[in-house]
Amino acid sequence: MPFSDWLLVGTLLALGGSWNVIRADGGSERNCSAIPPYLPSTMVNTTLRLQALREAMSSVNVSAYIIPGTDAHLSEYIAPRDARMAFMTGFTGSAGTAVVTLNKAVLWTDSRYWVQAERQMDCNWELEKDVNAYSICCVCDPCRMYHCIMVVFSNPIETYESYSYNLVPAKLMLKSIPDNLVDRVWTDRPLIPPDNLIQRTWQMKVEHIRTQMTDNPYKPTAVLLSALDETAWLFNLRGSDVPYNPFFYSYTLLTLNEIWLFVHKDRVTEDLKLYLNSTCFPLAHCVQLLEYEQVRVMLKNYMATSGVKVWIGTEYTNYALYELITPEKLLTSAYSPVLTTKAVKDETEQRILRDAHVRDAVAVIQLLMWLEKVVPEGKETEMTAAHYVNDKQKDSRGPSFETISASGPNAALAHYSPSNATSRKLTVDEMYLVDSGGQYLDGTTDITRTVHWGIPTDMQKEAFTRVLMGNIEISRTIFPSGTKGVNMEMLGRRALWEVGLNYGHGTGHGVGNYFGVHEWPVGFQGNNIPFREGMFTSIEPGYYKENDFGIRIEDVVVIVPAHTKYGHNYLTFETVSLVPYDRKLIDTSLMSPQQLQWLDNYYLTIRELMGAELDRQGLTEEKTWMLKHTVPFQSATASAAVSSLSLTLSALATTLLHILL
Repeated sequence: MPFSDWLLVGTLLALGGSWNVIRADGGSERNCSAIPPYLPSTMVNTTLRLQALREAMSSVNVSAYIIPGTDAHLSEYIAPRDARMAFMTGFTGSAGTAVVTLNKAVLWTDSRYWVQAERQMDCNWELEKDVNAYSICCVCDPCRMYHCIMVVFSNPIETYESYSYNLVPAKLMLKSIPDNLVDRVWTDRPLIPPDNLIQRTWQMKVEHIRTQMTDNPYKPTAVLLSALDETAWLFNLRGSDVPYNPFFYSYTLLTLNEIWLFVHKDRVTEDLKLYLNSTCFPLAHCVQLLEYEQVRVMLKNYMATSGVKVWIGTEYTNYALYELITPEKLLTSAYSPVLTTKAVKDETEQRILRDAHVRDAVAVIQLLMWLEKVVPEGKETEMTAAHYVNDKQKDSRGPSFETISASGPNAALAHYSPSNATSRKLTVDEMYLVDSGGQYLDGTTDITRTVHWGIPTDMQKEAFTRVLMGNIEISRTIFPSGTKGVNMEMLGRRALWEVGLNYGHGTGHGVGNYFGVHEWPVGFQGNNIPFREGMFTSIEPGYYKENDFGIRIEDVVVIVPAHTKYGHNYLTFETVSLVPYDRKLIDTSLMSPQQLQWLDNYYLTIRELMGAELDRQGLTEEKTWMLKHTVPFQSATASAAVSSLSLTLSALATTLLHILL
């Protein structure tokens, strides 16, 4: 749809020069201070794109243009046609903000992506490592000054307000314009996939949300759904507009007696129209289909009605819709009632999501077993390993994100994914990290394992063990229902902190039922909602030694009731990822008896659940591998002794039986 952009009315002083773009082979990061500048083969030449954008900016009197890394629905994963920041900069990381003035181009991103940005951007772009709003809005020093203005529909409300506040000292302002300027110059912008949508059932969900509306003391008359997974969940529909996510472009305006669904109507089949009751008169369970681009017009018309109040979740509503709702007709919460309801899985959703993790564990076990055999031959790479794990299990719809397959120093980049230019050969001398996930019709998975096929160093073993200890400490925690994840997040870091180590990413995120692999608002961050029974989250501490190795251990868990001696309404985590950890990287001398007992119990669960599944699939070799890697730690010696004693007693009983007979 045409997006509202933002116009800076003012004068801009910007210093900058033109770069001689010289492409070279060898090396991994650009060097723009060299004469001539050195650019690796992984960079993207953006000269013509910037020239075209600046011409478009001048035509509408725009002095500075801010390009966020998300879409109009503030999605974490976006469709290729919405990757405007990547198109303009060449940088493909999942977090960032680009600013283009008439003389300068700057990218802001966080520390996870600094190396990646230096590898992918040409010297038309500067990299800024301070990502706060003030830095983006105004960069000043004795030699230069320029002001940055937010643009496009795809900015969250909080970001807009933060930018506006920081622009006040410069006497600069934001103003809507009708088109997205990047789309004007992106001549080969990808099209929307032609696939039809996938359907299930929805009326009970609509009534559940309406009940929350009527129970709300502020009495909203409508809920506006902007996040793509909100509409997909409400109507039990799936699409394919966004890579790795079964979403489709949509908005929904749900009132107490009407429903408006904004989609590309030419993609809605006759069967789907029947499923949505879209041909009946406007009644409580009749979905009125409107074109995706009509959402602003329809919302504006609805706001003109007296006595209405619209409920929005501010975390996923873009400013272009928010600005249409007058304050007296607005009700806000961080997350919409759809997102908070979707976060708690019912019994059926829990069961099928567990089933998906069992099948996904088969794929990961097959990968690890295969690598263990072939890596010593010296032929496999990060790329071939990534492709191998993407092989499908039953009901698979492909990976849930781009597989992170990283060895040695590449694994020190927490969100690295291999390419033809960066893929390294796998060897027995380096650690290897694989973070993979699948989209299945019954669930979404995400798991990370770190292994070493040779002899790890003492430092690597200690770091791995302390990461594992952090994972276990969170997993075995018992806590009152309603506890926020941020209040226990430090448990995942404590063992690392004790020796001066840490990691720079979050400790966990929600996971959906054939939805997004990062499903908000569940997790361990400050803006996540309190934990309740039935929620699924990942637990994923790590450690990354720059230019050397990386470690992450990630499991998905479900929140279940905990049985305590005195209290009620307590919860704990039950791990549903079912792949053993690399035994040779575990230093049990660092671990407590309680941690070792948890580990042995977890391995017993793997043996029970995966043994049955591997038998069902006829995977004898994989089952043998699994059993070898899940031998108990705490009772290995005792188990061997018991087994020997059992055999002796059995032989003695047989002998006595023969004597008696």
